[in-house]
Amino acid sequence: MHLESLALQDFRTYESLNLELTPGITVFLGSNGVGKTNIVEAVDYAATLGSHRVSTTAPMIHMGAQRAVIRAGVRRATHRTTLEFALESGKANTVAINRGAPTRARDALGTVHTVLFSPEDLSLIKGDPSHRRNFLDDLATSMRPFLAGVRADYDKSVKQRNALLKSARAAGRITEAHLATLAAWNDQLATTGAQILYARIQLIKALEPEVHRAYAQLAEGPRLPTLQYRSQVVPAEAEGRVENLEHLSVAQLRGLMLTACDQMRDREIERASSLVGPHRDELELTLGQLPARGYASHGEMWSYALALRLGSWYVHLDDDRTEGASPILILDDVFAELDARRRDRLAQAVAGAEQVLVTAAVDADVPQALREDQRPVTVVRVTPGQAVLTGPGHDAAVGRAPDVETDPGAGELR
Repeated sequence: MHLESLALQDFRTYESLNLELTPGITVFLGSNGVGKTNIVEAVDYAATLGSHRVSTTAPMIHMGAQRAVIRAGVRRATHRTTLEFALESGKANTVAINRGAPTRARDALGTVHTVLFSPEDLSLIKGDPSHRRNFLDDLATSMRPFLAGVRADYDKSVKQRNALLKSARAAGRITEAHLATLAAWNDQLATTGAQILYARIQLIKALEPEVHRAYAQLAEGPRLPTLQYRSQVVPAEAEGRVENLEHLSVAQLRGLMLTACDQMRDREIERASSLVGPHRDELELTLGQLPARGYASHGEMWSYALALRLGSWYVHLDDDRTEGASPILILDDVFAELDARRRDRLAQAVAGAEQVLVTAAVDADVPQALREDQRPVTVVRVTPGQAVLTGPGHDAAVGRAPDVETDPGAGELR
């Protein structure tokens, strides 16, 4: 699949921007701080309904505006779809599909697929467990959009359970009313949590060999990456190892979660917090026999992070082999962070994708391996005032943005 068009209104630094895009390699070229990342962030939002830079909507809306609009025209084989997202701070974001009536944004999930590489990916290795849990859940949801609703229901059950546990602790004892309400929320937690847990386990089984493949493409050395999922619902004597769960059904996982909730009830009341469920689990990343976090070198951590993203792309390709299903690859300021060898190897791995969007500060950051592809490279030169398409058939200003220095509310730029 590929984007044929992208239009932004009051998104980040752009009051108005209109771009025509083509398959192959597109490079957004410009100095740091001019808004290159804003463009690819909008593309990724159309696929994931989220940002790799911020966790809320407000920073994506241009200062002084009430809402931002992202309009994306996507082509998958011979099928065209137009998505128009409306982003409003403090309100539910909406989407109009093929000029239809606005509906909830998550109804568009699955229309566009992206895999985004960015400097923030080091948090997958160095960051706390929430980064790795979100990585798994976002990848699973991109392939199985129904999980977006499951995740929302699960988050609600955790919040409601926590409120109930705090109430029981404040009362100094747990009443029959507390127990009845807790049982209801346990059921909701287990029902939704088991689906998330099952999706993660099945995903890791598919992802790990692809991460091995990707790491071998990007790095040299005898040590191989290993993905080890550890869950709170596995008995302590089994050390939480996922091998004890991977052959279980959703119903069986639900039963394990209900048992774990009963066993942990007193501790949960004491701490006024839900201690069982996917929100407490961990994806441990090892390199050789040692944890990547704290033991891998900076270069090894970069290779690992890139392998997780490249492996994600391979999983997408294996999951859906129909024409036009290949996700759009986005490489946001990644090449500037890599040494020459890793640049070339990553470029060689992704050069054949249907559409690759690259941001770079200088032309030298774009590896020669991308330029050697048989398809032409389109360059979009981004400055604080405009974005200009150059290359075959292009030589016109297509967008206007205010000077970034006068827009302190635009958020972090590259």
